[in-house]
Amino acid sequence: MLFNGKSAGLEISPTGLAFALLEGSQSSPSLERLAFRPLAPGVLRPSLREPNVLDGQVFSDKLREAHALLLHHGSRLSVSLPDSVGKVVILDLQERFKNRADGLDIIRWKLKKNLPFDISDCHLDYQILNKRENGELVLLVTLVSRSVLEQYESLISAAGLSPVNIDLNAFNLYRTFERSLSLLEDGGLISFYGSTLGIMFFFEGIPEFTRFKELSGTLDNAGRIYTEISSSLLVYRERFPERQIKNLHCIASPGLSRDFCDMLEELGGVKPILPEVNSAIKPFKDAPANQETLFPYTAAIGAALRSL
Repeated sequence: MLFNGKSAGLEISPTGLAFALLEGSQSSPSLERLAFRPLAPGVLRPSLREPNVLDGQVFSDKLREAHALLLHHGSRLSVSLPDSVGKVVILDLQERFKNRADGLDIIRWKLKKNLPFDISDCHLDYQILNKRENGELVLLVTLVSRSVLEQYESLISAAGLSPVNIDLNAFNLYRTFERSLSLLEDGGLISFYGSTLGIMFFFEGIPEFTRFKELSGTLDNAGRIYTEISSSLLVYRERFPERQIKNLHCIASPGLSRDFCDMLEELGGVKPILPEVNSAIKPFKDAPANQETLFPYTAAIGAALRSL
């Protein structure tokens, strides 16, 4: 545990810096405080290859201000970055490897021609999801440009803070609702968070399909969202025709959740479950407890849970 069971999570987005301070344990987390400082347009622009922060001084100043509002003396924090900063890939691997380092080399070799950046200049991590009867491995692979990651680390450190974990929003959204999603054996998790549409399909609790699409400027463009989800469902069903989508979980802001869930029900054929942040954590003392206030901090809460 960090700081007697307290953990700070930070979500970085083009619109601002959102902090969540939790205490307790991962099985019984409590929300102590939230803090937010907006960023002016142009301060941060998510990118796979280019520097994301265009005004480092403003970024660091706002980071200090937001952290001060948290009233937390610790400097260590877990960080959540926009999904468009990295790549998440499910990879089928026939090659055998002896250890983790050997596995990383094989993955780099397999993916080097299919990435929009130099794979030798990226931070790569993976998790083994499944091992098939023929020995083939199914891996969940995450890649982020090392130069992009180092810029964030440098600017966070310049603000007097220490990033002990850095992750993408997709994983932190899942972490926030992990207890609810643990029942998601054969189905999907579809989210619209910020301006990113996230689509994951599972079989027996293991991810089989992932897609993350940045839809900047299309918050109200239901037609574009509908098309992206429909095409993803088509690809998944063509690849796994024997699968049945038995459950759907929907993550969206309170203002969009009803229409978004209706869209998913029409496309997926099952009524979606809408998990809420206030059911995943217990607000502490005077912390906000309503979904409208808590939802913009969902990824920050997930990041904080990682170190709780």
